[in-house]
Amino acid sequence: MKFAGFFFWTTGGRVARNSCYHGAASMAQEKKNLADASATLARGITEALLRERIVPRFVDSYVIENGRHALQVHASNYRDLLTLLQREALLALAARALELVCSEPQPAGRSKPRPMLRRDAAIFRRKFLAALTRQQGWTAGDALEFQSDLQMYEQLIERANFPRRSRKPFEAANHPFVDRCAFLLDSSFMEKARLAASKTLASLEELAVQIVHSADPKENSFRTR
Repeated sequence: MKFAGFFFWTTGGRVARNSCYHGAASMAQEKKNLADASATLARGITEALLRERIVPRFVDSYVIENGRHALQVHASNYRDLLTLLQREALLALAARALELVCSEPQPAGRSKPRPMLRRDAAIFRRKFLAALTRQQGWTAGDALEFQSDLQMYEQLIERANFPRRSRKPFEAANHPFVDRCAFLLDSSFMEKARLAASKTLASLEELAVQIVHSADPKENSFRTR
């Protein structure tokens, strides 16, 4: 006689029971894989953003190219500016990395490339944000604010990408990172700041691709199938 989760059989008049829960064990392993992959991605984007010094280079090049040396005169204001821009860069990098992992079709063995299942994507996103919160040492309020801003980023990016079109040379990207960073950096020269932010956005998106596809191309470490 067979019941869900258990297997019964008779041997020499005695009943033996196998309580291996194969389905439950498989689901538990899948959740662990998602948790491990999401933590790896969170750590990867955090470390890469600091290692590549994308934000300091963004500000320094803008100041030099446009003669806006006043932006770096007051050390405390400059540090605050870098902190704000670093957060925006983390939002942009997280949004693109999650899009690559969860939404874009990826190879799955011999099967046709397909996006991550919606259920898995929701779990991955939740665990990714939890891992990022731990790594950044955020309070609950900080984490909720970041999650809200990330959702806003994703919604604006989705609207801006339909219909998709290539950007002309010297045209600023239609992206929340560009608008928000331009305003924070130099609201008096928005167009120049938006163009500079667009170049930095391209670097961030390229970095996201490198992080997500850094594993063996035959086995993407951020996909669990």
